[in-house]
Amino acid sequence: MDTLLQRWDRLSPHATFIGPEDDLPRPTALLFHGCGGIRAHLPRYAEAAKAKGWRAAIVDSYAPRGWSREFAMATVCTGLMFRGDRRAGDVLASIAGVSARADVDASTLLVGGWSHGGWGIMEAMSADRRPGALGVADPGSVDLGGVRGAYLAYPYVGLVAVNRMRPWRHCPRILAVVARRDHLTTVRNAERVHEMVRRCGAEVETWMAEGTHSFDEPMSAPPMRYDENLTAEALDRFGRLLEDLAPVRPLRGPA
Repeated sequence: MDTLLQRWDRLSPHATFIGPEDDLPRPTALLFHGCGGIRAHLPRYAEAAKAKGWRAAIVDSYAPRGWSREFAMATVCTGLMFRGDRRAGDVLASIAGVSARADVDASTLLVGGWSHGGWGIMEAMSADRRPGALGVADPGSVDLGGVRGAYLAYPYVGLVAVNRMRPWRHCPRILAVVARRDHLTTVRNAERVHEMVRRCGAEVETWMAEGTHSFDEPMSAPPMRYDENLTAEALDRFGRLLEDLAPVRPLRGPA
């Protein structure tokens, strides 16, 4: 079983870092893809973070494991393997690994997850983190104090997410995106989950997006449908959340 350090050693070669061209310690957003793997929308969110003076790390959970998109669609997206509690190990390892970088302000982090990635974040925030939990040997060894925000884009909170009503242990500020026509959950179920999180003392803002699951991912996979206008609004809301957590820091000028 991996330690968090060993897990990050596996993940880091496949993580993409985007941000200002300097070595200043900057607030950083960690972005976790949905069950279909890295898709074209995540770099847009990373660029939105860069525009606010943040760094972003897009963490690929599949490449280190040698999984193709087709394999993931047949196994992860169907709930057969690598459920949210297993993905949470990647979330914690990424927090630990990214926090150790000299160009990262470890006191100001945001975790962002889309669908399955949001599920993994929710498991990481609510788990008891005893040794061996979440598929890693030492899940309790990472300090979550620097995680000041979470962006949850239509997180998976369906029947397979059996821990969706488990109270959170770490409660950052949250922007939760609920898709009105999400075929994987009812709006009421999503609202119940977010209300439970709110009871732990977190500031939870919900945005009801009038679209489908994965509305911000360019694709053609009914019942999911891409919506550029909603995507633009999602990017704007994401950027404003980052700005609220840590105002833009000026880029380093010429020497």
